[in-house]
Amino acid sequence: MTAALEPAASLEAPAAPQPAQTDDSSMGQREVRYEHSLDLAELLGGLRASLLISTYQAGKLVAIGSRQGQLALSFHNFDRPMGVAVDRRANAVAVAARNKVWLLRSARSVVSSLEPPGAYDACFLTRSAQVTGEIQAHEMAWAGSELWIVNTLFSCLCTLHPDFSFVPRWRPPFVSGLAAEDRCHLNGLALLDGKPKYVTAMAESDTPGGWRPNKGETGCLIDVESGRTVARGFAMPHSPRVHLGRVWLLDSGRGALVCVDPATGEAKTVARFPGYTRGLAMIGRLAFVGLSKIRETSTFGGVPIAEDRERLKCGVGIVDLETGTLAGQFEFTSGVDEIFDVSLLPGSRLPAVRGPFAGEDGEKTIWMVPAPGE
Repeated sequence: MTAALEPAASLEAPAAPQPAQTDDSSMGQREVRYEHSLDLAELLGGLRASLLISTYQAGKLVAIGSRQGQLALSFHNFDRPMGVAVDRRANAVAVAARNKVWLLRSARSVVSSLEPPGAYDACFLTRSAQVTGEIQAHEMAWAGSELWIVNTLFSCLCTLHPDFSFVPRWRPPFVSGLAAEDRCHLNGLALLDGKPKYVTAMAESDTPGGWRPNKGETGCLIDVESGRTVARGFAMPHSPRVHLGRVWLLDSGRGALVCVDPATGEAKTVARFPGYTRGLAMIGRLAFVGLSKIRETSTFGGVPIAEDRERLKCGVGIVDLETGTLAGQFEFTSGVDEIFDVSLLPGSRLPAVRGPFAGEDGEKTIWMVPAPGE
């Protein structure tokens, strides 16, 4: 079933004081206002999960959780954050920033000492970063102990190594060589059985910026193992996923979540949204879809959703995959216009996060040292 998702009929102001204020060292104080569906806190609490949202436009990683039946948000400064990857095995989070990848690790031992008492059930502290240079890292995913990164500038998938900027591991067969030319705008990555399985690209191009001229219709889904393009005709697609035995992706330039049959290339629209869809997290029968407004630039020229620019929203739409109906939503009404990634943090209703610039976030620094004798 297909549903066109509009703003929910019942929205409420969050229980936290409004407007929320976040500190951005490059832009001064940023006023952020938001609304959400009435039962969003209950929904997240029932899933025992929280959301991590990256917005490179605002330079923030946003953590959204629930506490005592109310929604709770925190904002953390990163330099142009994009891809976010949650490693459930090692209980860690990776965040791709402008020229490096940051690693945050779980610190459960400090949770009980955080203020206010009993508020948090997890804590993630920034522990390290690897400098990659500006490779335009888009989506990322943990495959076992390896972090795989969509290296958009070099049109490849890569991993990290302490001796190198990055290690190229795979590129589409139509890309003839490794070059810093963003030839096809590779951007999304899906895993299957713990291995890279599908990627999205905006065109099957082998020339510098060759994806740009016809981006409203040349987007594709590629099978990593075979190198075969299994579906075409998307408008700036992002965020492929394998879930419930099916293949999904966001037809971003049409504001849609679609289900793809890799055998035939057929794509069926599951839901449409009033936003540029980018960033997808799935759990059970629910999909959390990132929505963005679009900039007044040539990047979005010729993209179908640009015709409806004035009605686009920024936030997260939650859709029931079986019925295509709206299960909840969150909307930034001011302060944030674009979202890149949406990730679920399972097992935590409300995480405490300390990013690399905790002082700018107005957070207290947390130090951890070995116990005496260790």
